Amino acid sequence: MIYKDKYFQWLNNNYFDEETREELKNISGDEKEIEDRFYKDLEFGTGGLRGIIGAGTNRINIYTVRRATQGLCNYILNYGEEGKDKGVAIAYDSRFKSREFAEETAKVIAGNGIKVYLFKSLRPTPELSFAVREKKCIAGIVITASHNPPEYNGYKVYWEDGGQIVSHANKIIKEVKEIDNFEDIKIANFEEAKSLGLIKILGEEMDDLYINRLKEEVINKEVVEKVGDEFKIVYTPIHGTGNIPVRRVLTEIGFKNVLVVKKQELPDPNFPTVKYPNPEEKEVFELAIELAKKENADIIMGTDPDSDRVGVVVKNNEGEYTILNGNQIGCLLTEYILSSSEKKGILPENAAVIKTIVTSPMANIIGDNYGVKVIDVLTGFKYIGEMILQFEKDNSYKYIFGFEESYGSLKGDYVRDKDAVNACMMIGEMAAYYKSNGLSLYEALVNLYEKYGYYEENLHSLTLKGKEGLEKINSILKDFRENTPDSFNGKKVVEFRDYKTRESINMLKGTKNKIHLPESDVLYFTLEDESWVAIRPSGTEPKIKFYFGVKGDSFKDSKDKLNSLCNWVVNYVSK
Repeated sequence: MIYKDKYFQWLNNNYFDEETREELKNISGDEKEIEDRFYKDLEFGTGGLRGIIGAGTNRINIYTVRRATQGLCNYILNYGEEGKDKGVAIAYDSRFKSREFAEETAKVIAGNGIKVYLFKSLRPTPELSFAVREKKCIAGIVITASHNPPEYNGYKVYWEDGGQIVSHANKIIKEVKEIDNFEDIKIANFEEAKSLGLIKILGEEMDDLYINRLKEEVINKEVVEKVGDEFKIVYTPIHGTGNIPVRRVLTEIGFKNVLVVKKQELPDPNFPTVKYPNPEEKEVFELAIELAKKENADIIMGTDPDSDRVGVVVKNNEGEYTILNGNQIGCLLTEYILSSSEKKGILPENAAVIKTIVTSPMANIIGDNYGVKVIDVLTGFKYIGEMILQFEKDNSYKYIFGFEESYGSLKGDYVRDKDAVNACMMIGEMAAYYKSNGLSLYEALVNLYEKYGYYEENLHSLTLKGKEGLEKINSILKDFRENTPDSFNGKKVVEFRDYKTRESINMLKGTKNKIHLPESDVLYFTLEDESWVAIRPSGTEPKIKFYFGVKGDSFKDSKDKLNSLCNWVVNYVSK
Protein backbone atom coordinates (compact mmCIF):
# COMPACT_ATOMS: atom_id res chain seq x y z
CA MET A 1 0.00 0.00 0.00
CA ILE A 2 1.44 3.37 -0.95
CA TYR A 3 1.74 6.12 1.67
CA LYS A 4 -1.26 8.12 0.36
CA ASP A 5 -3.57 5.11 0.70
CA LYS A 6 -2.42 4.61 4.30
CA TYR A 7 -3.04 8.27 5.01
CA PHE A 8 -6.65 8.09 3.81
CA GLN A 9 -7.20 4.82 5.64
CA TRP A 10 -6.26 6.49 8.94
CA LEU A 11 -8.17 9.66 8.05
CA ASN A 12 -11.46 7.91 7.28
CA ASN A 13 -11.49 4.95 9.66
CA ASN A 14 -13.50 5.49 12.86
CA TYR A 15 -11.19 3.06 14.69
CA PHE A 16 -8.75 5.96 14.99
CA ASP A 17 -9.81 8.55 17.56
CA GLU A 18 -11.05 12.02 16.68
CA GLU A 19 -7.86 13.74 17.86
CA THR A 20 -5.76 11.58 15.54
CA ARG A 21 -7.99 12.16 12.52
CA GLU A 22 -8.14 15.90 13.22
CA GLU A 23 -4.33 16.02 13.27
CA LEU A 24 -4.27 14.27 9.90
CA LYS A 25 -6.88 16.65 8.44
CA ASN A 26 -4.60 19.54 9.37
CA ILE A 27 -1.79 18.24 7.13
CA SER A 28 -4.05 17.74 4.10
CA GLY A 29 -2.24 19.02 1.03
CA ASP A 30 1.22 18.86 2.64
CA GLU A 31 2.54 16.01 0.49
CA LYS A 32 6.00 15.91 2.05
CA GLU A 33 4.60 15.69 5.59
CA ILE A 34 2.08 13.01 4.61
CA GLU A 35 4.81 10.99 2.92
CA ASP A 36 7.12 11.26 5.94
CA ARG A 37 4.37 10.07 8.29
CA PHE A 38 3.24 7.14 6.14
CA TYR A 39 6.02 6.04 3.74
CA LYS A 40 7.01 3.30 6.21
CA ASP A 41 6.09 1.79 9.54
CA LEU A 42 7.99 3.14 12.52
CA GLU A 43 10.73 0.56 12.69
CA PHE A 44 10.72 -1.88 15.59
CA GLY A 45 14.44 -2.45 16.04
CA THR A 46 16.57 -4.46 18.46
CA GLY A 47 15.68 -2.03 21.26
CA GLY A 48 12.06 -1.33 20.33
CA LEU A 49 10.55 1.89 18.93
CA ARG A 50 11.65 5.50 18.96
CA GLY A 51 10.16 8.35 16.98
CA ILE A 52 8.36 11.67 16.84
CA ILE A 53 5.01 11.73 18.65
CA GLY A 54 2.12 12.13 16.21
CA ALA A 55 -0.40 10.46 13.93
CA GLY A 56 0.85 8.09 11.25
CA THR A 57 2.55 4.74 10.76
CA ASN A 58 6.00 6.38 10.96
CA ARG A 59 5.21 8.11 14.26
CA ILE A 60 4.87 6.93 17.82
CA ASN A 61 1.26 7.01 19.01
CA ILE A 62 -1.15 4.73 20.86
CA TYR A 63 -1.73 2.71 17.69
CA THR A 64 1.91 1.99 16.87
CA VAL A 65 2.50 1.28 20.57
CA ARG A 66 -0.43 -1.16 20.59
CA ARG A 67 0.89 -2.89 17.46
CA ALA A 68 4.36 -3.30 18.95
CA THR A 69 2.85 -4.64 22.17
CA GLN A 70 0.62 -7.14 20.40
CA GLY A 71 3.65 -8.44 18.52
CA LEU A 72 5.53 -8.84 21.80
CA CYS A 73 2.52 -10.59 23.34
CA ASN A 74 2.31 -13.02 20.42
CA TYR A 75 5.95 -13.92 21.03
CA ILE A 76 5.43 -14.31 24.79
CA LEU A 77 2.40 -16.55 24.20
CA ASN A 78 4.72 -19.02 22.49
CA TYR A 79 5.98 -19.75 26.02
CA GLY A 80 2.49 -20.85 27.10
CA GLU A 81 1.13 -20.42 30.62
CA GLU A 82 4.62 -19.86 32.03
CA GLY A 83 5.06 -16.71 29.99
CA LYS A 84 1.60 -15.43 30.92
CA ASP A 85 2.16 -16.03 34.64
CA LYS A 86 5.63 -14.48 34.74
CA GLY A 87 4.24 -11.29 33.31
CA VAL A 88 5.67 -8.04 32.00
CA ALA A 89 6.93 -5.03 34.00
CA ILE A 90 6.29 -1.51 32.63
CA ALA A 91 7.88 1.82 33.55
CA TYR A 92 7.82 5.27 31.98
CA ASP A 93 9.60 8.62 32.14
CA SER A 94 8.54 12.29 32.16
CA ARG A 95 7.92 12.77 28.43
CA PHE A 96 4.75 13.72 26.62
CA LYS A 97 2.34 10.76 26.39
CA SER A 98 4.62 8.49 28.47
CA ARG A 99 1.96 7.58 31.02
CA GLU A 100 -0.68 7.20 28.30
CA PHE A 101 1.56 4.91 26.24
CA ALA A 102 2.42 2.89 29.36
CA GLU A 103 -1.25 2.35 30.18
CA GLU A 104 -2.09 1.43 26.57
CA THR A 105 0.76 -1.08 26.70
CA ALA A 106 -0.61 -2.54 29.94
CA LYS A 107 -4.11 -2.84 28.44
CA VAL A 108 -2.88 -4.80 25.42
CA ILE A 109 -0.75 -7.14 27.55
CA ALA A 110 -3.65 -7.74 29.92
CA GLY A 111 -5.96 -8.17 26.91
CA ASN A 112 -3.78 -11.13 25.93
CA GLY A 113 -4.16 -12.67 29.38
CA ILE A 114 -0.60 -11.82 30.44
CA LYS A 115 0.13 -10.43 33.91
CA VAL A 116 1.32 -6.79 34.12
CA TYR A 117 3.41 -4.97 36.74
CA LEU A 118 2.98 -1.24 36.09
CA PHE A 119 4.85 1.41 38.06
CA LYS A 120 2.41 3.91 39.56
CA SER A 121 4.50 6.93 38.53
CA LEU A 122 7.65 7.73 36.57
CA ARG A 123 10.79 5.70 37.32
CA PRO A 124 14.34 5.44 35.94
CA THR A 125 14.96 2.95 33.14
CA PRO A 126 17.45 0.91 35.26
CA GLU A 127 14.80 0.36 37.92
CA LEU A 128 12.64 -1.26 35.23
CA SER A 129 15.50 -3.66 34.47
CA PHE A 130 15.79 -4.35 38.21
CA ALA A 131 12.04 -4.96 38.53
CA VAL A 132 12.07 -7.48 35.66
CA ARG A 133 14.70 -9.49 37.51
CA GLU A 134 13.16 -9.02 40.96
CA LYS A 135 9.66 -10.06 39.86
CA LYS A 136 11.08 -12.81 37.60
CA CYS A 137 9.10 -11.40 34.67
CA ILE A 138 9.44 -12.77 31.17
CA ALA A 139 9.81 -9.25 29.75
CA GLY A 140 9.83 -5.54 30.54
CA ILE A 141 9.00 -2.31 28.72
CA VAL A 142 9.98 1.27 29.44
CA ILE A 143 8.40 4.23 27.69
CA THR A 144 11.21 6.71 27.06
CA ALA A 145 13.14 8.49 24.33
CA SER A 146 16.17 8.96 26.57
CA HIS A 147 17.89 12.28 25.71
CA ASN A 148 16.01 13.03 22.45
CA PRO A 149 14.23 16.39 21.98
CA PRO A 150 10.76 16.90 23.53
CA GLU A 151 8.81 15.87 20.42
CA TYR A 152 10.14 12.29 20.69
CA ASN A 153 9.11 9.28 22.70
CA GLY A 154 10.08 5.62 22.60
CA TYR A 155 9.37 2.06 23.66
CA LYS A 156 12.26 -0.12 24.88
CA VAL A 157 11.83 -3.84 25.42
CA TYR A 158 13.71 -6.05 27.89
CA TRP A 159 13.81 -9.81 28.37
CA GLU A 160 13.76 -11.92 31.53
CA ASP A 161 17.45 -11.42 32.36
CA GLY A 162 16.78 -7.67 32.61
CA GLY A 163 18.71 -6.92 29.43
CA GLN A 164 17.37 -5.66 26.13
CA ILE A 165 16.01 -8.19 23.65
CA VAL A 166 19.16 -8.73 21.61
CA SER A 167 18.83 -12.46 20.87
CA HIS A 168 15.00 -12.35 20.75
CA ALA A 169 14.69 -9.18 18.67
CA ASN A 170 14.37 -10.66 15.18
CA LYS A 171 11.61 -13.07 16.24
CA ILE A 172 9.70 -10.29 18.01
CA ILE A 173 10.17 -7.96 15.03
CA LYS A 174 8.73 -10.70 12.79
CA GLU A 175 5.65 -10.95 15.03
CA VAL A 176 5.17 -7.17 14.95
CA LYS A 177 5.45 -6.99 11.17
CA GLU A 178 2.79 -9.67 10.75
CA ILE A 179 0.15 -7.46 12.39
CA ASP A 180 -1.59 -5.76 9.48
CA ASN A 181 -4.88 -4.76 11.08
CA PHE A 182 -4.92 -2.53 14.17
CA GLU A 183 -8.47 -3.67 14.89
CA ASP A 184 -7.27 -7.23 15.59
CA ILE A 185 -5.24 -6.06 18.59
CA LYS A 186 -6.61 -7.27 21.93
CA ILE A 187 -7.25 -4.48 24.46
CA ALA A 188 -8.51 -4.93 28.02
CA ASN A 189 -10.38 -2.40 30.12
CA PHE A 190 -7.78 -0.97 32.49
CA GLU A 191 -9.87 -0.94 35.67
CA GLU A 192 -11.35 -4.37 35.00
CA ALA A 193 -7.87 -5.82 34.45
CA LYS A 194 -6.76 -4.31 37.77
CA SER A 195 -9.73 -5.81 39.61
CA LEU A 196 -8.96 -9.22 38.08
CA GLY A 197 -5.35 -9.00 39.24
CA LEU A 198 -4.00 -8.90 35.69
CA ILE A 199 -2.57 -5.41 36.25
CA LYS A 200 -0.64 -4.90 39.49
CA ILE A 201 0.79 -1.53 40.54
CA LEU A 202 4.41 -1.21 41.66
CA GLY A 203 5.55 1.53 44.03
CA GLU A 204 7.77 2.27 47.01
CA GLU A 205 8.49 -1.36 47.87
CA MET A 206 10.37 -1.80 44.59
CA ASP A 207 12.17 1.53 45.11
CA ASP A 208 13.45 0.30 48.49
CA LEU A 209 14.72 -2.97 47.05
CA TYR A 210 16.44 -1.15 44.20
CA ILE A 211 18.17 1.47 46.35
CA ASN A 212 19.27 -1.08 48.97
CA ARG A 213 20.80 -3.24 46.25
CA LEU A 214 22.53 -0.21 44.75
CA LYS A 215 24.24 0.58 48.05
CA GLU A 216 25.88 -2.86 48.06
CA GLU A 217 28.09 -1.64 45.19
CA VAL A 218 29.87 0.97 47.35
CA ILE A 219 33.55 0.06 47.82
CA ASN A 220 34.94 2.67 50.22
CA LYS A 221 32.00 3.66 52.42
CA GLU A 222 34.39 5.03 55.04
CA VAL A 223 35.68 7.79 52.74
CA VAL A 224 32.14 9.09 52.18
CA GLU A 225 31.61 9.13 55.92
CA LYS A 226 34.95 10.94 56.33
CA VAL A 227 34.28 13.82 53.91
CA GLY A 228 30.48 13.63 53.60
CA ASP A 229 29.84 16.63 55.84
CA GLU A 230 31.99 19.01 53.79
CA PHE A 231 31.79 17.56 50.27
CA LYS A 232 29.34 19.51 48.09
CA ILE A 233 27.48 17.98 45.15
CA VAL A 234 25.28 19.95 42.77
CA TYR A 235 22.80 17.67 41.02
CA THR A 236 20.29 18.24 38.21
CA PRO A 237 17.75 15.67 36.97
CA ILE A 238 17.17 17.89 33.88
CA HIS A 239 13.39 17.63 34.39
CA GLY A 240 13.51 13.81 34.36
CA THR A 241 13.19 10.75 36.58
CA GLY A 242 16.42 10.98 38.57
CA ASN A 243 15.45 13.56 41.17
CA ILE A 244 14.18 11.22 43.89
CA PRO A 245 16.40 8.11 43.48
CA VAL A 246 19.70 9.95 42.89
CA ARG A 247 19.29 12.31 45.83
CA ARG A 248 18.10 9.45 48.01
CA VAL A 249 21.04 7.14 47.33
CA LEU A 250 23.61 9.94 47.72
CA THR A 251 22.09 10.94 51.04
CA GLU A 252 21.82 7.37 52.32
CA ILE A 253 25.49 6.57 51.66
CA GLY A 254 26.54 9.64 53.65
CA PHE A 255 26.61 12.83 51.54
CA LYS A 256 25.13 15.67 53.60
CA ASN A 257 25.32 18.44 50.98
CA VAL A 258 23.46 17.41 47.83
CA LEU A 259 22.13 20.58 46.23
CA VAL A 260 19.52 20.31 43.48
CA VAL A 261 19.06 22.81 40.63
CA LYS A 262 15.57 24.05 41.50
CA LYS A 263 14.56 25.18 38.00
CA GLN A 264 15.35 21.69 36.66
CA GLU A 265 14.14 19.68 39.65
CA LEU A 266 10.58 18.75 38.69
CA PRO A 267 9.53 16.53 35.75
CA ASP A 268 8.56 18.58 32.69
CA PRO A 269 8.12 17.10 29.19
CA ASN A 270 8.97 20.45 27.60
CA PHE A 271 12.46 20.46 29.18
CA PRO A 272 12.07 24.28 29.31
CA THR A 273 15.56 25.18 30.53
CA VAL A 274 17.50 23.31 27.82
CA LYS A 275 17.48 22.92 24.02
CA TYR A 276 17.28 19.19 24.56
CA PRO A 277 17.98 17.14 27.68
CA ASN A 278 21.35 15.62 26.82
CA PRO A 279 23.98 15.51 29.62
CA GLU A 280 26.69 15.33 26.94
CA GLU A 281 26.11 19.05 26.25
CA LYS A 282 27.66 21.71 28.46
CA GLU A 283 24.64 23.99 27.86
CA VAL A 284 22.40 21.81 30.05
CA PHE A 285 24.70 22.56 32.99
CA GLU A 286 24.54 26.39 32.82
CA LEU A 287 22.17 26.65 35.80
CA ALA A 288 24.07 23.96 37.69
CA ILE A 289 27.38 25.77 37.16
CA GLU A 290 25.81 29.00 38.46
CA LEU A 291 24.77 27.19 41.64
CA ALA A 292 28.12 25.40 41.93
CA LYS A 293 30.02 28.70 41.74
CA LYS A 294 27.77 30.21 44.39
CA GLU A 295 28.18 27.23 46.72
CA ASN A 296 31.78 26.37 45.80
CA ALA A 297 30.68 22.83 44.97
CA ASP A 298 33.19 20.02 44.47
CA ILE A 299 31.33 18.37 41.61
CA ILE A 300 28.25 18.67 39.39
CA MET A 301 26.26 15.70 38.10
CA GLY A 302 23.27 15.65 35.76
CA THR A 303 21.13 12.76 34.51
CA ASP A 304 19.06 12.45 31.34
CA PRO A 305 15.24 12.09 31.46
CA ASP A 306 15.18 8.31 32.03
CA SER A 307 18.27 8.39 34.28
CA ASP A 308 20.44 5.89 32.51
CA ARG A 309 23.20 8.37 31.55
CA VAL A 310 25.07 10.95 33.60
CA GLY A 311 27.18 14.00 32.75
CA VAL A 312 29.84 15.31 35.14
CA VAL A 313 31.34 18.78 35.59
CA VAL A 314 34.46 19.35 37.72
CA LYS A 315 36.79 22.19 38.62
CA ASN A 316 39.99 22.27 36.59
CA ASN A 317 43.34 23.51 37.91
CA GLU A 318 42.38 27.11 37.09
CA GLY A 319 39.24 26.83 39.20
CA GLU A 320 36.91 26.79 36.18
CA TYR A 321 34.10 24.26 35.88
CA THR A 322 34.70 21.96 32.92
CA ILE A 323 32.57 19.10 31.61
CA LEU A 324 34.06 15.62 31.39
CA ASN A 325 33.23 13.44 28.39
CA GLY A 326 31.90 9.90 28.60
CA ASN A 327 35.29 8.31 27.98
CA GLN A 328 36.90 10.34 30.75
CA ILE A 329 34.15 9.45 33.23
CA GLY A 330 34.30 5.77 32.28
CA CYS A 331 38.09 5.52 32.44
CA LEU A 332 38.19 7.32 35.80
CA LEU A 333 35.64 4.85 37.15
CA THR A 334 37.50 1.88 35.66
CA GLU A 335 40.74 2.93 37.36
CA TYR A 336 39.00 3.70 40.66
CA ILE A 337 36.95 0.50 40.80
CA LEU A 338 39.84 -1.79 39.82
CA SER A 339 42.43 -0.12 42.06
CA SER A 340 40.09 0.08 45.08
CA SER A 341 38.91 -3.51 44.62
CA GLU A 342 42.51 -4.69 44.39
CA LYS A 343 43.45 -2.83 47.58
CA LYS A 344 40.45 -4.30 49.40
CA GLY A 345 41.31 -7.79 48.16
CA ILE A 346 37.93 -8.17 46.45
CA LEU A 347 39.05 -8.15 42.81
CA PRO A 348 38.25 -11.60 41.36
CA GLU A 349 40.96 -13.42 39.42
CA ASN A 350 38.62 -13.72 36.45
CA ALA A 351 37.37 -10.11 36.62
CA ALA A 352 36.23 -8.47 33.38
CA VAL A 353 35.38 -4.98 32.19
CA ILE A 354 33.22 -4.56 29.09
CA LYS A 355 33.18 -1.56 26.77
CA THR A 356 31.96 -0.81 23.26
CA ILE A 357 34.11 -0.71 20.12
CA VAL A 358 33.82 3.09 19.83
CA THR A 359 34.88 3.65 23.46
CA SER A 360 38.38 4.76 24.45
CA PRO A 361 41.17 2.15 24.19
CA MET A 362 42.57 3.67 27.39
CA ALA A 363 40.23 1.30 29.23
CA ASN A 364 42.06 -1.68 27.71
CA ILE A 365 45.37 -0.32 28.99
CA ILE A 366 43.92 0.23 32.48
CA GLY A 367 42.60 -3.33 32.51
CA ASP A 368 46.01 -4.70 31.49
CA ASN A 369 47.58 -2.85 34.42
CA TYR A 370 45.39 -4.77 36.88
CA GLY A 371 45.39 -8.08 35.03
CA VAL A 372 41.72 -7.62 34.19
CA LYS A 373 40.23 -8.72 30.88
CA VAL A 374 38.65 -5.87 28.88
CA ILE A 375 36.19 -7.05 26.26
CA ASP A 376 34.89 -4.98 23.33
CA VAL A 377 31.31 -5.36 22.13
CA LEU A 378 29.17 -3.60 19.53
CA THR A 379 27.88 -0.09 20.18
CA GLY A 380 24.96 -0.06 22.58
CA PHE A 381 24.74 -1.04 26.23
CA LYS A 382 22.44 -3.90 25.30
CA TYR A 383 25.52 -5.78 24.10
CA ILE A 384 27.20 -5.26 27.47
CA GLY A 385 24.08 -6.69 29.11
CA GLU A 386 24.17 -9.64 26.72
CA MET A 387 27.80 -10.33 27.61
CA ILE A 388 27.00 -10.29 31.35
CA LEU A 389 24.39 -12.98 30.69
CA GLN A 390 26.97 -14.97 28.73
CA PHE A 391 29.36 -14.82 31.71
CA GLU A 392 26.59 -16.25 33.91
CA LYS A 393 26.03 -19.11 31.52
CA ASP A 394 29.64 -20.16 30.91
CA ASN A 395 31.33 -18.94 34.14
CA SER A 396 34.15 -17.54 32.02
CA TYR A 397 34.47 -14.15 33.73
CA LYS A 398 33.08 -12.17 36.63
CA TYR A 399 31.62 -8.88 35.43
CA ILE A 400 32.92 -5.89 37.40
CA PHE A 401 32.17 -2.81 35.37
CA GLY A 402 31.05 -1.72 31.93
CA PHE A 403 30.76 1.61 30.15
CA GLU A 404 30.31 3.28 26.78
CA GLU A 405 31.49 6.63 25.45
CA SER A 406 27.91 7.95 25.38
CA TYR A 407 27.89 8.54 29.15
CA GLY A 408 26.44 5.20 30.27
CA SER A 409 27.96 2.83 32.83
CA LEU A 410 27.13 0.06 35.27
CA LYS A 411 28.98 -1.35 38.27
CA GLY A 412 27.60 -4.73 39.33
CA ASP A 413 25.18 -7.06 37.59
CA TYR A 414 21.92 -6.48 39.52
CA VAL A 415 20.51 -4.77 36.39
CA ARG A 416 21.45 -5.26 32.74
CA ASP A 417 21.43 -1.74 31.38
CA LYS A 418 23.35 1.43 32.08
CA ASP A 419 22.34 3.00 35.38
CA ALA A 420 22.87 6.70 36.11
CA VAL A 421 21.64 6.32 39.69
CA ASN A 422 24.43 3.81 40.23
CA ALA A 423 26.87 6.03 38.32
CA CYS A 424 26.07 9.11 40.42
CA MET A 425 26.66 7.07 43.56
CA MET A 426 29.98 5.68 42.30
CA ILE A 427 31.17 9.04 40.91
CA GLY A 428 30.32 10.68 44.23
CA GLU A 429 32.22 7.98 46.12
CA MET A 430 35.19 8.25 43.74
CA ALA A 431 35.35 12.05 44.05
CA ALA A 432 35.13 11.77 47.85
CA TYR A 433 37.94 9.20 47.83
CA TYR A 434 40.24 11.47 45.86
CA LYS A 435 39.34 14.46 48.05
CA SER A 436 40.25 12.45 51.14
CA ASN A 437 43.64 11.96 49.47
CA GLY A 438 44.06 15.65 48.69
CA LEU A 439 43.05 15.48 45.01
CA SER A 440 40.21 16.91 42.99
CA LEU A 441 38.57 14.67 40.39
CA TYR A 442 40.22 16.76 37.67
CA GLU A 443 43.64 16.16 39.22
CA ALA A 444 42.85 12.45 39.32
CA LEU A 445 42.13 12.66 35.58
CA VAL A 446 45.46 14.35 34.91
CA ASN A 447 47.20 11.58 36.88
CA LEU A 448 45.36 9.04 34.73
CA TYR A 449 46.74 10.61 31.55
CA GLU A 450 50.23 10.78 33.02
CA LYS A 451 50.03 7.10 33.93
CA TYR A 452 48.51 5.66 30.74
CA GLY A 453 48.96 8.23 27.98
CA TYR A 454 47.05 11.22 26.67
CA TYR A 455 44.08 9.59 24.97
CA GLU A 456 41.57 11.99 23.47
CA GLU A 457 38.30 11.22 21.71
CA ASN A 458 35.52 13.12 19.98
CA LEU A 459 32.20 12.53 18.26
CA HIS A 460 30.83 14.43 15.27
CA SER A 461 27.19 13.83 14.31
CA LEU A 462 25.59 14.81 11.03
CA THR A 463 21.79 15.15 11.26
CA LEU A 464 19.94 14.14 8.09
CA LYS A 465 16.17 13.97 8.54
CA GLY A 466 13.44 12.25 6.58
CA LYS A 467 13.53 9.86 3.66
CA GLU A 468 16.17 11.89 1.80
CA GLY A 469 18.30 12.02 4.94
CA LEU A 470 18.23 8.25 5.30
CA GLU A 471 19.28 7.86 1.67
CA LYS A 472 22.18 10.28 2.22
CA ILE A 473 23.35 8.37 5.31
CA ASN A 474 23.33 5.12 3.36
CA SER A 475 25.19 6.82 0.50
CA ILE A 476 27.99 8.02 2.82
CA LEU A 477 28.46 4.55 4.30
CA LYS A 478 28.42 2.96 0.86
CA ASP A 479 31.10 5.37 -0.39
CA PHE A 480 33.45 4.58 2.52
CA ARG A 481 32.92 0.85 1.89
CA GLU A 482 33.39 0.88 -1.86
CA ASN A 483 36.07 3.60 -2.00
CA THR A 484 37.94 2.86 1.22
CA PRO A 485 40.53 5.61 1.84
CA ASP A 486 44.09 4.31 2.15
CA SER A 487 44.90 7.20 4.51
CA PHE A 488 43.23 9.74 6.76
CA ASN A 489 44.84 13.13 7.24
CA GLY A 490 48.14 11.84 5.87
CA LYS A 491 48.24 8.77 8.13
CA LYS A 492 48.02 5.34 6.50
CA VAL A 493 45.10 3.06 7.32
CA VAL A 494 46.65 -0.11 8.77
CA GLU A 495 43.40 -1.92 9.50
CA PHE A 496 39.88 -1.58 8.13
CA ARG A 497 37.05 -3.34 9.95
CA ASP A 498 33.62 -3.66 8.36
CA TYR A 499 31.26 -5.02 10.99
CA LYS A 500 28.53 -5.48 8.38
CA THR A 501 30.58 -8.02 6.43
CA ARG A 502 32.31 -9.05 9.69
CA GLU A 503 35.72 -8.75 8.04
CA SER A 504 38.92 -7.15 9.29
CA ILE A 505 41.41 -6.26 6.54
CA ASN A 506 45.10 -5.63 7.16
CA MET A 507 45.60 -2.83 4.64
CA LEU A 508 49.38 -3.22 4.55
CA LYS A 509 49.43 -6.99 3.99
CA GLY A 510 46.07 -7.41 2.28
CA THR A 511 45.10 -10.25 4.65
CA LYS A 512 41.59 -10.74 6.02
CA ASN A 513 40.29 -12.03 9.36
CA LYS A 514 36.81 -12.79 10.66
CA ILE A 515 35.28 -10.42 13.22
CA HIS A 516 33.69 -12.47 15.99
CA LEU A 517 30.88 -10.07 16.76
CA PRO A 518 27.33 -9.90 15.33
CA GLU A 519 26.72 -8.06 12.07
CA SER A 520 26.39 -4.30 12.49
CA ASP A 521 26.52 -1.30 10.14
CA VAL A 522 29.82 0.05 11.51
CA LEU A 523 33.09 0.93 9.77
CA TYR A 524 36.32 1.21 11.80
CA PHE A 525 39.70 2.47 10.57
CA THR A 526 42.93 2.13 12.60
CA LEU A 527 45.73 4.46 11.51
CA GLU A 528 49.48 4.05 11.68
CA ASP A 529 49.87 6.46 14.65
CA GLU A 530 47.28 4.59 16.84
CA SER A 531 44.58 7.08 15.87
CA TRP A 532 41.23 5.66 14.79
CA VAL A 533 37.97 6.64 13.09
CA ALA A 534 34.64 4.83 13.33
CA ILE A 535 31.45 5.55 11.36
CA ARG A 536 27.92 4.32 12.06
CA PRO A 537 24.31 5.42 11.64
CA SER A 538 22.51 6.26 14.87
CA GLY A 539 20.01 3.64 15.95
CA THR A 540 17.72 6.19 17.62
CA GLU A 541 18.03 9.48 15.71
CA PRO A 542 18.29 10.60 12.04
CA LYS A 543 22.07 10.95 12.29
CA ILE A 544 25.29 9.48 11.02
CA LYS A 545 28.01 9.45 13.68
CA PHE A 546 31.75 9.84 13.26
CA TYR A 547 33.93 8.78 16.20
CA PHE A 548 37.57 9.83 16.52
CA GLY A 549 40.37 8.82 18.86
CA VAL A 550 44.04 9.73 19.17
CA LYS A 551 46.94 9.25 21.58
CA GLY A 552 49.31 12.14 22.20
CA ASP A 553 52.31 13.09 24.32
CA SER A 554 50.51 15.91 26.14
CA PHE A 555 47.11 17.58 26.41
CA LYS A 556 48.04 19.98 23.63
CA ASP A 557 49.48 17.30 21.38
CA SER A 558 46.43 15.05 21.67
CA LYS A 559 43.98 17.92 21.18
CA ASP A 560 45.87 19.17 18.11
CA LYS A 561 45.93 15.66 16.62
CA LEU A 562 42.24 15.17 17.33
CA ASN A 563 41.15 18.50 15.83
CA SER A 564 43.22 17.88 12.71
CA LEU A 565 41.77 14.40 12.21
CA CYS A 566 38.19 15.57 12.81
CA ASN A 567 38.49 18.46 10.40
CA TRP A 568 39.95 16.23 7.70
CA VAL A 569 37.10 13.70 7.91
CA VAL A 570 34.38 16.38 8.03
CA ASN A 571 35.85 18.02 4.92
CA TYR A 572 36.18 14.65 3.19
CA VAL A 573 32.50 13.83 3.77
CA SER A 574 31.29 17.28 2.66
CA LYS A 575 33.01 17.05 -0.75
